[in-house]
Amino acid sequence: MAEHEHAHHAISESAASQLFDLRTVIAVLFGVYGIILTVMGLFFEDEAELAKAGGIDLNLWSGLGMIVVAVLFVVWVRVRPLVPPGERG
Repeated sequence: MAEHEHAHHAISESAASQLFDLRTVIAVLFGVYGIILTVMGLFFEDEAELAKAGGIDLNLWSGLGMIVVAVLFVVWVRVRPLVPPGERG
């Protein structure tokens, strides 16, 4: 395999490993569910649901918390990216 092809293959493996990093999958799931809960809390809460929760908008606060967790996971992926086993020092 030529050096150029090898470099391209290594880059595509690295990109694929970053895309399918478990932290990325978890971040996406937390983000999607967080957005859904936040929208539900902002626009679809009624007084009966708020009364059951002691006046706290649980969907809103849970959704915002999940979005924060998703952002933390994305930061973690960016700060500490996966290193393929052959490239470790």
